[in-house]
Amino acid sequence: MSIKELFDTMEYGPAPESAAEALAWLVDQGDRFGHFIDGAFTAPGDGFDSRNPATGEVLATLTQATQADVEAAVAAARKAQPKWAALGGAGRARYLYAIARLMQKHSRLFAVLETLDNGKPIRESRDIDIPLAQRHFYYHAGMAQLMESELPDAEPLGVCGQIIPWNFPLLMLAWKVAPALAMGNTVVLKPAEFTSLTALLFADICQQAGLPKGVVNIVTGDGAVGEMIVAADVDKIAFTGSTAVGRHIREATAGRGLELTLELGGKSAYVVFDDADIDSAIEGLVDAIWFNQGQVCCAGSRLLVQEGIADRFYTKLRARMDGLRLGNPLDKCIDVGAVVDPVQLQTIERMVASNTAGQVHHAACALPENGCYYPPTLITGLSTSDPLMQEEIFGPVLVSTTFRTPAEAVELANNTRYGLAATVWTENVNLALDIAPKLVAGVVWVNATNLFDAAAGFGGVRESGFGREGGWEGLAAYTRPKGKRKALARIEPTMGHGAPVDPIDRTAKLYVGGKQARPDGGYSRPVWGKSGLLGHVGLANRKDVRNAVEAAAGASGWAKTTGHLRAQILYYIGENLSARAAEFTHRIDAMTGKRSGAKEVEASIQRLFTAAAWADKYDGQVHGVPIRGVALAMKEPVGVIGALCADEAPLLGLVSVMAPAIAMGNRVVLAASEPYPLAATDFYQILDTSDVPAGVVNILTGSHAELARPLASHLNVDAVWSFSSTDLSAEIETAAAGNLKRSWVNNATSLDWSVDHSKRFLQAATEIKNIWVPYGE
Repeated sequence: MSIKELFDTMEYGPAPESAAEALAWLVDQGDRFGHFIDGAFTAPGDGFDSRNPATGEVLATLTQATQADVEAAVAAARKAQPKWAALGGAGRARYLYAIARLMQKHSRLFAVLETLDNGKPIRESRDIDIPLAQRHFYYHAGMAQLMESELPDAEPLGVCGQIIPWNFPLLMLAWKVAPALAMGNTVVLKPAEFTSLTALLFADICQQAGLPKGVVNIVTGDGAVGEMIVAADVDKIAFTGSTAVGRHIREATAGRGLELTLELGGKSAYVVFDDADIDSAIEGLVDAIWFNQGQVCCAGSRLLVQEGIADRFYTKLRARMDGLRLGNPLDKCIDVGAVVDPVQLQTIERMVASNTAGQVHHAACALPENGCYYPPTLITGLSTSDPLMQEEIFGPVLVSTTFRTPAEAVELANNTRYGLAATVWTENVNLALDIAPKLVAGVVWVNATNLFDAAAGFGGVRESGFGREGGWEGLAAYTRPKGKRKALARIEPTMGHGAPVDPIDRTAKLYVGGKQARPDGGYSRPVWGKSGLLGHVGLANRKDVRNAVEAAAGASGWAKTTGHLRAQILYYIGENLSARAAEFTHRIDAMTGKRSGAKEVEASIQRLFTAAAWADKYDGQVHGVPIRGVALAMKEPVGVIGALCADEAPLLGLVSVMAPAIAMGNRVVLAASEPYPLAATDFYQILDTSDVPAGVVNILTGSHAELARPLASHLNVDAVWSFSSTDLSAEIETAAAGNLKRSWVNNATSLDWSVDHSKRFLQAATEIKNIWVPYGE
C-alpha cells in the first residue's frame, strides 16, 4: 500500500501486545488458584473457569469459596486488625507506599492480565486503569501518614467486607482497599466471578510487600460468596455493582449497625449545547460511552443534543462511529474490545432488540468471528419515558433525544431514578457553571468526561447509591468518631390523672407548611408531668407525614438561598428562643421532672448560633487533581430530611437536628420527642416569629414507631435519621431501601446531647458534588 493510500484510508496496522509474561505468571501459579487468606494462598478447590472474553479460552481455574472459607477470612482479618491499627498512620503508610511501588514495577503484567481477563483494550488497561490504581495507593499512603494530625478524633471501623464488579477489577479494588488500609481497617474482598485474576496478582504483591498476615484477604466465587460476606461478622460493607443488588444489601444489613457504602448503577446524561465545539464533543462522547465497551456505571449513555445542531451532530457522530476499530483487545490500535461474558452480551442484544421507537445505527465495523463482541450502537429519536432511556444497558449502546432550552436540558437530564454522573458540553462557561449545580449527580464533567482521581471523591445520589470513594470525603466511610456510646434506654412518658395544671385548653396541633394543622386521624393524647396534666398533642399518622413531606418539597427554594440569609434566620430563631428562655425552661422541667431545663435551653440557643455561624462557612474544596483544570467539591443540601428526634432532650434534640440541616439548605420533617413533645409544640411560635419560610421546618407529634416507616419509605424523602429512644433502626433501614435514601440511625445506642455534634450533622446534611472544569487551549 502506498503512502497516499495510507493517508486516504487511515488504516492501522496491527500492534499486538505480547501476553507471554502474563500467561507465564498464570502457569507459575499452576493455572489454578485458591483464596488468599491470612497472608497465604489456600490449596485450590472446586470452582470455575476464568475465560478470555475475546477468544473464549480458559485462562485459569478459580476456587468457589465456601462458608468456611469466608469465616476463615473474616477471622484472619479480625485477628490482624488491632495490630494493624496500632502500627499508626506512619507505619501503615510505609506498606501502602511499598504496594504502590510494586504495582508500578509490575504495571505491564497487571495491564496485560487485566485485558486478558476483562476484554478491555490494552491501551485502556495500560494508560488508565493501572496508573489510577497505583495513584490510589500512593494517595492513601499520604492519608495514612496524616491521619493522626488531621483526623485526631477518628478511629478505624474494624473489618471491612468489600465486593467489587467486573468492569474495572483492579481499579475498584484500589478504590476500596487503599482507604480502608490507610485508616487502620483490615479487609475481606470478593472480586467479580468473571474477573478475579488481577485481584489474585494483587495478593501476590501484598506478599512481596511484606504486608502483615490477615490485613488483606481475598475470596473468589459467585454472588453467593458476596452474600456470605454481607452476612458475616464485619463492621462495614462496601459494594460496587447493580442497583438491584445494592438494594438487597441495604435490606440484608438493616439494623445490624454496619457502615455501608453503595456505588451503584447510572444512566448518565451527556448534554451538548448548540455553541459546543462539536468535534471535541464527539471525541468526548466516544470516550464517554465506548470506553470499556460501555461497561461503565457512569458512562454517558444518554445523549441530549440541542435541536439546532442535532442533525449535524448525528451525521458527524455516525461517521466517527464507523471509523472505530473493534477487535483483539491486545492490539494497541483497537478502540473497542470484547464484552466481558456471553451472559452480558445476551443482555445487551435483548435490550437493543426490545427497541420499537428509535432509529438504530450500528457502527460499520466488522465483528471478529469468535468472542463476545457487540458493535458501537446509536439509537436516536427516543422519548424520555422509553425503557432504553431509563434502564442501564451496560454495553456499547448510546441512546439519544433532543432539547430546545437549557431549562429543558436540565429537566431531561434529571428525568431518571439514577444520579451518578453527567457531562455538560458548551463553550459558554457561564452556562456550564449555571447548569452543573442543577444536575442531580454526584459528579459533573464540563467539556470532558470520565475524569477520575484519588483526590476527588466519586459516588452518586438517588438510586446510584451513597457514600464517596476517594478524597477526604471518602475517608469518612472508613472511620468513626472515637469513644464509646451508651446503650439506648427507652424513655416512657409520665403517666397521671386529675385536673390540668392550666385550666386553659392547650391542645397543640401539628406544624405543617408554616401553620398549625389538625392531625388527620383526629386523635390526641395527654402529656403529663409530676404536677399534673400539662396539655394534649395531636397524634400524627401516615397522611400527616405525606402532608408534611409535600410542604417540605414545596419549599425547595430554600436550597437556592444564600448561606448568609440562612444564617440571619437562624440567628433570629436563637434570639427569639433566648427571649423566652424562662418559659421553655419551665416547660422542660415540668415534663421531665428534672431541673436541667435551663442548661438545655442555653445549649439549644448555642446550637442555633453555631449552625448560623457555619451556614456561610461550611465550604467545599478545590481538589488538586493531575490535570490542567480543577475539581470543585461543592457541598449541596441532601434535600428533604425526615428525623425522629431524641426523646430525652425534648428541645435540644430537636434543635440539634433542625439547625444544621436547614443551615445547609435542607427542609425537615421532624417527629418531636415522643414522651415530652410540648417543648416542640411551643417552638412553633418561635418559628412563626423568626421569618422561617413555610415548609422549611415541619414538626409532627405522636408515636415514633408509627411514623418511622412512612417517613423512611416516602419516595420524596431524601434522608431519614433516628435518635429515638425506641430502637427503630432495622425498620428504618429496611424501608429506606425502596429508593436507597441515606439513613443515620442510632443502632440501639444513645448520643450525648450535651456535646456539640454540629460537624457530624453538617456532614450528614450535605452531599459532595465534584464538578470537573478543565481549562486552557
